Amino acid sequence: MSSQVSPPTEAASWQSRVAEKRAACQKAIPEAWSLPEPLLETLPGRSELLTAKIDLISLDIPRRSGLMTERELRITESYDVSSLLEELASGGLTSTEVTLAFSKRAAIAQQLTNCLTETFFEQAQKRAQFLDDMRADGKLAGPLHGLPVSIKDTYQVEGVQATIGAVSNLGTTSKENSTLVDMLLDLGAVLYVKTNVSQVLTGVESDNNIFGRVLNPWNTMLTAGGSGGGEGALIAFRGSPLGVGTDLAGSIRIPSLCCGTYGFKPSAGRIAYGRQVMPFKEGILPIVPSAGPIANDMKTIQTFMKAIIDARPFHYDATAVDIPWRSVEGFSQRNLRLGLLPEDPLFPLHPPVRETIAKAVQILQSHGHEVVLLDATECDVEEANQIAGGLLSLDDTPGRMIASSGEPVLPVTSMLAEQVRGIRWNRPLALDGMDGLQKLGLLQSKRAKIDEKWREVWVKHKLDAVLAPSAQNTAVEHDQYCWPAYSAFLNVLDYPACVIPFNKATKSALPFVQKPGQGSPAYNPEAVEGAPGSIQIFTSRMRDEECLAVAAAVDVCLRNGERNGGH
Repeated sequence: MSSQVSPPTEAASWQSRVAEKRAACQKAIPEAWSLPEPLLETLPGRSELLTAKIDLISLDIPRRSGLMTERELRITESYDVSSLLEELASGGLTSTEVTLAFSKRAAIAQQLTNCLTETFFEQAQKRAQFLDDMRADGKLAGPLHGLPVSIKDTYQVEGVQATIGAVSNLGTTSKENSTLVDMLLDLGAVLYVKTNVSQVLTGVESDNNIFGRVLNPWNTMLTAGGSGGGEGALIAFRGSPLGVGTDLAGSIRIPSLCCGTYGFKPSAGRIAYGRQVMPFKEGILPIVPSAGPIANDMKTIQTFMKAIIDARPFHYDATAVDIPWRSVEGFSQRNLRLGLLPEDPLFPLHPPVRETIAKAVQILQSHGHEVVLLDATECDVEEANQIAGGLLSLDDTPGRMIASSGEPVLPVTSMLAEQVRGIRWNRPLALDGMDGLQKLGLLQSKRAKIDEKWREVWVKHKLDAVLAPSAQNTAVEHDQYCWPAYSAFLNVLDYPACVIPFNKATKSALPFVQKPGQGSPAYNPEAVEGAPGSIQIFTSRMRDEECLAVAAAVDVCLRNGERNGGH
């Protein structure tokens, strides 16, 4: 695992290095794919988009721009990944035309939402042509043959930069692929873009001094989440059929809940993670991150997971667990027994989140599923989050990485640490006066006790899975997202978790009164009205197959319930 910290040259200021990089990124997008000036004149300016409630998806700009043909629009809008793969395998669609369609749409998404970092459209076309020639010879490269796949900026692609939003990394170009990149290529995928992130991956909003802030395509005054907000925005805009992110405290699930996509955080080690650029000391990972997919439907999530695990990630990466993909059946044919994670008093839920959870429970119960309300004391969300904050604070690499270039720390980057310090924990951990190793030992022992408490929960209640809020909130206004309590605690437990988009935020009449010391963001009903809602499904460690099977059954139930008016 590389941290890619390189000292800035004395001759170049951080501002000049950023200006040079931005110019190179702009040049990499074909001029013919630039949005027409008359169309741009109908949209608010960049600063206005941050404060105006603009739904870029409803504006249908890819069609109005005239940059895409009707066939290209149909490829990006009317197919899911399963049907794309069928057409690519049969020759009904070529990889070159599918890759071109998603490349164009990604370029449009970039001009509107700032969701991309690196683009390599020309290389992608050459790769797609190679795969088309292979298919013409009667061969397929693998189960993802010809499919364009977008990847988070953390993944290394040989010859391309992986800055992770740090100016200090601008002088470094990747000399090798991340292991998952090698796997995707071996499976037949086409890589064409990398997506924008938080400054050194440490914020829950995707903003950095190199590439700027990602906008939420559903409502530009709201965050797209972080650290993988570029991936969430691109998928929601349908500029990619399948994206790959990473998750240390919610970096797959937060963009998914903000942008209305599906997102899955596997158990650590199920998906190859090696040779990524991360802001950690070499060899120190107190919370082991996961790699996982973001998509617009549940079947795509399942397709990705099965394809990758069937390809034996351990053969590429020693950190991957060598466990085959298991076929689990029957969850869609029987009534489920689901635990309901209660609202933690320290992390109160916004009214739209409460309404979404209540609506989901009502639909599930009306379809015969059993929902068991768990007790806050047995779930221990508060202590798990205190442990998460303590473990993440042990490594000062992110701060050093930022300081080494002279670039300023963005407010959203330092916000989480400040928020954690402001939370009034009911049982604060006594870490003062300890050195790093002593702190690590105490935090790990506390984590083991929570592991045991949750083992007892699964056994006592005989649960198939647990239904939980994805966060205290939906997407919120820029720089307002708070500590991600309902995602980070699952990283402490290393549980697989799937975010399912469901419902929309309304201007609720329910009150939201935030008390001092609570860890939730402010609630602005006007701003978040219409924002995507979501729920989260999780299971115990290494039960990834069961997690996705239950999530798929729940998803079908919720979709049917919505069509039937909530019954």
